This record gives sequence, C-alpha cells and structure tokens, in this order.
Amino acid sequence: MNLPVAFTTSAETHAHQTAVFWGPEEIPYHALLRQTRAVARALTQEFGVQPGDRVGLWLKNRPEFIPAFLGTLTTGAVAVPINNFLKPDEVNYILGDAGVRLLITEEELARHAPALQAVHPDLRLWLAEQFAGLAPAPAGWEPPGFHRPTGELAVLIYTSGTTGRPKGAMLSHGNLLHNVESCRQVLQAVQADRIAVLLPLFHSYMITVGMLLPLLIGGSMVLVRSLHPPRNALAELLQRQATVLPAIPPFYRAIISAPLQPPLPMRLCISGAAPLPVQILKDFEARFGIPLLEGYGLSEASPVVTKNPIHKRKPGSIGIPIPNVEVSIQDDAGNLLPHHTVGEICVRGGNVMLGYWNRPDETAQVLRNGWLLTGDVGYQDSEGYFYITDRKKDMILVNGINVYPREIEEVLYQYPGVKEAAVIGVPDPRRGEQPLAFIAPAEGATLAERPILQFLRERLADYKLPRRIVFMETLPRNATGKILKTTLRQMVATVGPVEELG
Repeated sequence: MNLPVAFTTSAETHAHQTAVFWGPEEIPYHALLRQTRAVARALTQEFGVQPGDRVGLWLKNRPEFIPAFLGTLTTGAVAVPINNFLKPDEVNYILGDAGVRLLITEEELARHAPALQAVHPDLRLWLAEQFAGLAPAPAGWEPPGFHRPTGELAVLIYTSGTTGRPKGAMLSHGNLLHNVESCRQVLQAVQADRIAVLLPLFHSYMITVGMLLPLLIGGSMVLVRSLHPPRNALAELLQRQATVLPAIPPFYRAIISAPLQPPLPMRLCISGAAPLPVQILKDFEARFGIPLLEGYGLSEASPVVTKNPIHKRKPGSIGIPIPNVEVSIQDDAGNLLPHHTVGEICVRGGNVMLGYWNRPDETAQVLRNGWLLTGDVGYQDSEGYFYITDRKKDMILVNGINVYPREIEEVLYQYPGVKEAAVIGVPDPRRGEQPLAFIAPAEGATLAERPILQFLRERLADYKLPRRIVFMETLPRNATGKILKTTLRQMVATVGPVEELG
C-alpha cells in the first residue's frame, strides 16, 4: 500500500466525517477525495505529468495544499513542497535542482512568476484558486502511477538551508507510511483526534504529523491560516476543540502568558523544530496540566525519531526512539558509545530517507552501515532517554575544551525577561574561540549585560561564559521556528569586531 491508496481507503471508510476544519468551513472526506482525484486527472491529462516527474508545491497553509500534495502522488509523480517564505532566487535554486517543470502555487505568490520563468522559461504555473472549477474524475478512473510501489520516491523535502544550500531528502511512500504508523502509536492517536496545523505544511513534520497522520486514521485537521498573532490562532484551536497541538517553543511561551482559564481541550501538546527550554515546559505543565512532549526529528528521517513518552517525560530530554526506529550514539569511526558518553546521534529504521537527490557523495557522508548520521551531538542516559548537546558544527572549542551552546542557552532562558537566546562561537586569538550570546528581551523587559553575565557566572564554568551579550529586538528564525545561527555568524563576520555589535 502506498500513500494514495492508503488515503483513498481512509477517505472511503470515513466519507462523511470532517477531514479538515478551515475557519468556518468543514470539509468532509468525500469532498477531499473528489478534489484530490480531480487534481490528479488534471495533472495527467492537462499538464502531461508522468510517474516520476517532480511537481512543485509553493503554497501557504490552505486546504488546497492537501489535494495538491495527494493528487501529485496519485499520478505517481513526486511532490516537492517549497518554503513559501523563500524569495524567488531561493525558489529558483530548488526548481532547478529538483527539475520541476510544473509549480502549483497561489495568486499572491504567482506575482513572482516573471522572476521564476526568466530563469526557467519552460516552467508552468497552476493556481490553487483554480481547483474549485475542476471537472470531477470519472468513476473508477485511475492514473497510471496510482499503484506505485511503496519503495518508490514520493516526496523531495529540501532541508532548511541553515548550514548552506538546501539538499533534497528523498522520502519514499514507505518512509512516510512507516513514520505515520510510529507516530500513531507513540501519540496514541485515534479517529476522534483533531490535530492542530499551525506550522507550515511545507515542513516535513506537518506533512507527516499534521496532515498524513490524521487523514490516514480518519481523524481531522484543524488548519489555521497563520500562527500570528498567537492569540487568534489559539482562539481558533479552542473553538474547534483541537485535541493534539504540535507547535514551537515561542507559541507555548505565548500560551503561558495569555489570559486563559484552564482546562484547555488539548489532551496532548508537542514541541518541535527548535529546542524546548526546560523552564517553558515546567511553566506550561504547571499551569495547564497537559503533557508537553519534546521530541526530535529531521527531514532525512521522515522526520520523527524520538518522543518523550506521555506518561514518563524527562525535562531537557528529546525522549526515547519511536516504535520501530533505532537510535544510537556513535563516535566518528562508527563505534557504539556507552551511556552518558557524548557522540553523534545516529538513526536506523524504515523512516530513513533513500538519500539526497542527485548527491551521491553527500548521501554517502550521512548514510553509514545502515545508519543515518544526523550531525547532532548528544548522549543516552541509563534509562534509554536521549539528550542533544548540540550540532557538531555549533560546538565551540575554548582552549581545547568543548563547549556546547545549548547548555549556555538553557541557563539564559532561566533569566527573567529573556524571550529568545542563541549562542555562537566567535574566533579569539588567545583562546581559539569564545561564546557570544544574542538575546531578545520579552516585551516590556529591560535587560543589562552585567547582571546576566553575573547570573551565568554563578551557574556555569568560567570557560563557558560568553565574551559578551548582544541585545536584539528579535532573533532571526526560519519558517519553522529555528533560530538561524548562520545569520548571526554572518552578522559578526560583516560587522567585524564583536565590540561593534549591538
């Protein structure tokens, strides 16, 4: 069974139940299946899409994203979701790298068509606003690629690009189905669940947990137009009685400070995309009594790898491997490391990607003896829980001693009035590198460098102390909430001496 067959089976089984809540609209499964088949028919007959072709999806969160995605897979083609926050030059890179010749987009983004077609003259655009007028597919109609094998390529997910040019992670139907089933088990998801979709649908986590999971079990998506302002998004989730909320740490910080009266309808909340400060987890659970699970994943793993169990959570931990996925800590030679020993986090299972699109050398660098090398550094405790200390490339070497920015950031988040914090390493002629901290104050807070450094000095070894602190109104983030440390490094490189920042 591949993804289109699995969705069709679910939609026919739950035909009259609500698949998607979108503002005042309630879209039943039979309508979503009808539109998905209509999109697939138009792709095949009007646009000439063949199995294996790559179809770009450059859309904001809207109901049409779903039939665009599933309709593409129904034809046997490959869906290429594209970050809707990207500028035309960045989109052009992905279009060229993936070989996209048809881009499904929307009117607002289509204003960039001249810039895209100047680079790709044969690129065709199809607007999601036109889906409403599509003729339905005849009863019994199936495109040639409908029954593609589960091992075939389904989706190209381009990595966030925080460390350089994006790479297309090749995910098969089987990769995604494997991850959906693992997530169903670990989240104890059932047909009655309504899963909130706040984060962008182009992101691998929302594709798997926000869209495929509810649709394949007969549940519902509560699709919210925008995460901003948080109070409006939250009001919509409360109105639609969302039961599972996947979000990013800043959203939970906003909920904590919002004038809400418990109880909330959610039975479960999940934090992802960025490290969850322990203080936010403690404050949220203390106020609302809802389990807030921190997990871990990456696009190359479809994407979920670990989750904290619902009934035994460890603050600061990314949890334990999800069902049917193995996680290990290895050294650079591929040797398994014992408990409480820091090394690279490695993943093995049916969720691990086929490789990077057209990049055999880079694929070979991250797939070793059946293991996916994540590039993340961490350790496992004696109970099997995993912890991330940092990305390999983010590690700071101070006088030959490893310093992990995450440790400093966790302490910074404990300081009253700190809204966002990030630490990078900057060159130092005497010590090799030194930490440099960036802080965005909470609204109305007035912060000063000296008291914060004293606060850190009381809680961290001297060699871990930042050289100084740079205050910013907000820290740069990508569309999924990750702080862009590359942007901070570029800022330091452009300005020059650290003393000139701020």
